[in-house]
Amino acid sequence: MGASATAGMQMVAARPCISASQGMLTSRAAVCQIGRTLSTSAGFASCPRICYSSPLGSSKRCGVAIRAMSRESGPQGLPIDLRGKRAFIAGVADDNGYGWAIAKALAAAGAEILVGTWVPALNIFETSLRRGKFDESRKLPDGSLMEIVKVYPLDAVYDSPEDVPEDVKGNKRYAGSSNWTVKEAAESVKNDFGSIDILVHSLANGPEVTKPLLETSRRGYLAAISASSYSFVSLLQHFLPIMNPGGATISLTYIASERAIPGYGGGMSSAKAALESDTRVLAFEAGRKGKIRVNTISAGPLGSRAAKAIGFIEKMIEYSYVNAPLQKELLADEVGNTAAFLVSPLASAITGSIVYVDNGLNTMGLAVDSPTISS
Repeated sequence: MGASATAGMQMVAARPCISASQGMLTSRAAVCQIGRTLSTSAGFASCPRICYSSPLGSSKRCGVAIRAMSRESGPQGLPIDLRGKRAFIAGVADDNGYGWAIAKALAAAGAEILVGTWVPALNIFETSLRRGKFDESRKLPDGSLMEIVKVYPLDAVYDSPEDVPEDVKGNKRYAGSSNWTVKEAAESVKNDFGSIDILVHSLANGPEVTKPLLETSRRGYLAAISASSYSFVSLLQHFLPIMNPGGATISLTYIASERAIPGYGGGMSSAKAALESDTRVLAFEAGRKGKIRVNTISAGPLGSRAAKAIGFIEKMIEYSYVNAPLQKELLADEVGNTAAFLVSPLASAITGSIVYVDNGLNTMGLAVDSPTISS
């Protein structure tokens, strides 16, 4: 399993040794004596003097700031510690998408990683893992390699074996695989590990994504909704019974849910809008039923293999770079790090939220590279 994040930290608390209220003072000498005593005691750092103005307008007074320091050595900071947690990440089929980046971030924080891979891509993915093709991208910050404990076949379009059409059952791309519906995948994880703490939905598909909405068929529209939004409902429905209380889920959405993005068609914008609405509803239901938090990350464009199906992903990335408040490349790791935070105890009061990780592009109402502006 991947190396965990540093668990220890130094707690630094700075507070004046005397109150700003004169009524709470005994004498300056007594307070400063307390400060000198503490500053020489084991476990306390030196105490700088803090000057402030008396509320009654008298001359400035000086106190001593006491910093309580941990005796433990190591870097300071607030860690994301997921040691002892188990994550199931649905939708990992290569090493260059957001799902992979999230898996790495969770592994770096100490979580045990399980993934669900689309059945037609399963053989290639497992072969690449086995032959070390992904070793370079598996590297964690401490130099170790992310360990994927188990890869499960998964097609989240189908809830149970009864839902699978005969033509899919007989498809050679599914030959040799079994137990790959959502219900069966959840049962397999339960049989193998008993429970999970983190569920990540990182999958979407719109067979007519290149078509304008006005040219999208009913079948194509519903297929996009099924694969890209209802699949999350189904995953949580079937995995919730094996999720430990206090667990968390993450899905991935896109700004097309609330803004018109010409070219992102086939019902995909509608699917993302549904996913965000479901996030709020599921946050209530899963929160009350299982004490599970539900959030979604609205990520900016990334040139992953899956995104290239849109047809103009490079132009979307360029547009984002030019027009976002932060004029820099958006890295998959930045989305991964955000996911690690959201599923950690540090975000224990955050649920039902859409968290934007797009260099701030979602805040813009005008394209700064518009010819109208430049002229």
